[in-house]
Amino acid sequence: MRAETVGVGCDDAAVPESEPGSPGPRAEAVVDLDAVRHNVGLLSGAAAASGAATMAVVKADGYGHGAAAVGRAALSAGAGWLGVATLEEALDLRAAGITGPVLCWLHVPDEEFAPAVAAGVDLSVSSRDHLAAVLAGAARAGRPARLHLKADTGLGRNGAPPAEWPGLVEDAVAAAADGRAEVVGVWSHLAQADEPSHPTQDVQAAALADAVRHVRDRGIDPIRHLANSAATMTRPDLHLDLVRPGIAVYGLDPIAQPEVSPLRPAMTLRGRVALVKRVPAGHGVSYGHEWTSPGPAVLALVPLGYADGVPRRMNNGGRMRVRLHDEIRPVVGRVCMDQVVVDCGDLDVRAGDTVELFGTGAGGGPTAREWADEIGTIHYEIVTGVHGRRVRRTVLGEHTADRAAVPGGARA
Repeated sequence: MRAETVGVGCDDAAVPESEPGSPGPRAEAVVDLDAVRHNVGLLSGAAAASGAATMAVVKADGYGHGAAAVGRAALSAGAGWLGVATLEEALDLRAAGITGPVLCWLHVPDEEFAPAVAAGVDLSVSSRDHLAAVLAGAARAGRPARLHLKADTGLGRNGAPPAEWPGLVEDAVAAAADGRAEVVGVWSHLAQADEPSHPTQDVQAAALADAVRHVRDRGIDPIRHLANSAATMTRPDLHLDLVRPGIAVYGLDPIAQPEVSPLRPAMTLRGRVALVKRVPAGHGVSYGHEWTSPGPAVLALVPLGYADGVPRRMNNGGRMRVRLHDEIRPVVGRVCMDQVVVDCGDLDVRAGDTVELFGTGAGGGPTAREWADEIGTIHYEIVTGVHGRRVRRTVLGEHTADRAAVPGGARA
């Protein structure tokens, strides 16, 4: 299995591998693309059973996992589309050689849309002014824009509200009639899909159906998409023509408390011990001396901190655990900008040993969900927070086949 290492937050250009037997990075996020393929295979299989295609969402640099590498793996595993938030993210995928359908949905109207239109990127629009800016970019690009009209069906974020929907549709239909645009899709975003039986899902589905009907009445038959990760996994009736899983692609279950998840987490965050020391009883550790050793202790210094994505609140009360020599050991003292301290107990620990901060959870090891639960957030925030050039991204399982653009999609 081939591994590449890149700086987290950088692109996926190849970096020479370490020489055999050489020490690994002092801090790294290991991304398992075979786990991504497994997850996308499950998600796309569920969608296909409903007659829907799959868009793997790779915004925010693939939720911290690497957008291009994850995108290639997802396309090879059954996804037909990729989804991103920003124009830069979309163009980065094109620069990486990915030519299949890409939807980009979060812009401000004064951005330059011509390069994205020229690159064949589908663009979401939520207002008449927004549409006008995209059409101006299309004119500069010399080709029609591919549009997805977004309706606000109840989330209250992006999307045209019902009162503004007819005007947006009128302008889009006019642009399609004179060759300036193609209306590809109509879509929206669920507010409470992590609660499968919540009534808002049915309300939003009905609102989207009304929005689609308005477009169809004007002679256009767009693809419809609404389902995110949670709805892809729990609400086949909401799959429509295309599903858009995000967090589930990376193996993190969107359902609040799944008994057993079929997903495989793709990221493991680990570091190497920088220093081992013995301290006497009563010795304070880290800022504020919030923890003092109850007896003689062996401590290991690990060079990752809140500047690298370890939340500062993680060790408020000594709740943070790591895996060291296949044992679960506590972090003691405050999380600092650059480092944490581990109480090693009776373990024989040496500088250079590997410490797993979170991973798959195998053998009771810490997970991104556990971190999130400890500090009252969501695992999305944990994995996307792993960033910066100090944390190396090691990509496992990037096959040659993934590097080819994979065409396809829902009536793309």
